[in-house]
Amino acid sequence: MGTGIRPFRIDIPQADLDDLRDRLARVRWPRPLPGEGWSRGVPADRLRELADYWRDGYDWRRHEARLNGFPQFMTEIDGQDVHFLHVRSAEPDALPLVLTHGWPNSFLEFAELVGRLTDPRAHGGDPSEAFHVVVPSLPGFGFSAPPREAGWNAARVAGIWAELMRRLGYDRYGAQGGDFGAYVAPEVAKAAPDHVVGVYVISGLGFPTEADLPEMTEDERAAYAWLQGQDWMKGVDHHALLRAAPQTFAYGWHDSPLAALAWMTQKFQEFTVADKQVDELIDRDLFLTNVSLYWLTGTLGTSSWPYYDSTGMGWPEGQKTVPTGVYSGPPGIRRLAERHNIVVHWPEDNPGGHHFVAMERPDDVAADLRRFFARVR
Repeated sequence: MGTGIRPFRIDIPQADLDDLRDRLARVRWPRPLPGEGWSRGVPADRLRELADYWRDGYDWRRHEARLNGFPQFMTEIDGQDVHFLHVRSAEPDALPLVLTHGWPNSFLEFAELVGRLTDPRAHGGDPSEAFHVVVPSLPGFGFSAPPREAGWNAARVAGIWAELMRRLGYDRYGAQGGDFGAYVAPEVAKAAPDHVVGVYVISGLGFPTEADLPEMTEDERAAYAWLQGQDWMKGVDHHALLRAAPQTFAYGWHDSPLAALAWMTQKFQEFTVADKQVDELIDRDLFLTNVSLYWLTGTLGTSSWPYYDSTGMGWPEGQKTVPTGVYSGPPGIRRLAERHNIVVHWPEDNPGGHHFVAMERPDDVAADLRRFFARVR
């Protein structure tokens, strides 16, 4: 590996874990507001059950040990300390692949995916389609340092990722991203067009807007209406909230684990596209490990930078530098995506009930990643 890369190991002080349990034991619970289900936000009984388990049942040390099973490193790029996993495959022809997580997620998003990509033989896949996997933590997320000034965007992150892959000795590689990663991954191809063989996005491309309505078919209008009705479209507008006053809300998230847990639970539930509770789709301990990571690193506020420098919500467009594949086309429309992408992989029926589908369906995501990159590697 290149100069300036140093090993990293997670080792949260016991005092921080004791403080978390103490704060959860002293929660000042509000009165439940009138209204059914999620109509006023996270239901009190569900949050109380989750908070009690976080305090008395969840074992951070067990999950910390599991995460430390991944080779982890730190390096400084563009003045930023960047934390990343780097898991090399034993297969000699493995393709390097950089995975970019979203918000409010972390490198945990790919914890169940890494082994399936690096060792497909052990998971029923073709060993000739293995990957060397690099999972950086976005600036201000987890163990990566927060940006020191305003003005950061997906393109600047992509430049760091391209330098990271160069520093690791990878001349030819793929880029994947979902959620905010769907903005970053195409920018990696733009930053390193001679080195990226393909970009894979978990949905997010070709999403219709009101401006597209005049040229849309009846079926496409129905898909647009469905999209507008989803919780992640009409729920708490985190884009506006984090654009307007992230510092204000960060005081509560940073000081109260219950506030942090409620916020994360709200957003992960809204990102559920199936008619199910989030814990029916994503393992409860995996979700709480992600919440714990934000709490223990104090990054609930610093992770808001992708929003507070934006002027509003806009879907990722992609790029035409290299071929593009998606995990699932709908509710995107392929012909709209092809305005900005060379689409070579657009499945209509990949399974999934959650926005963070790599946490929910790692086998299916790994299989589809292999299918796409088999075409472009």
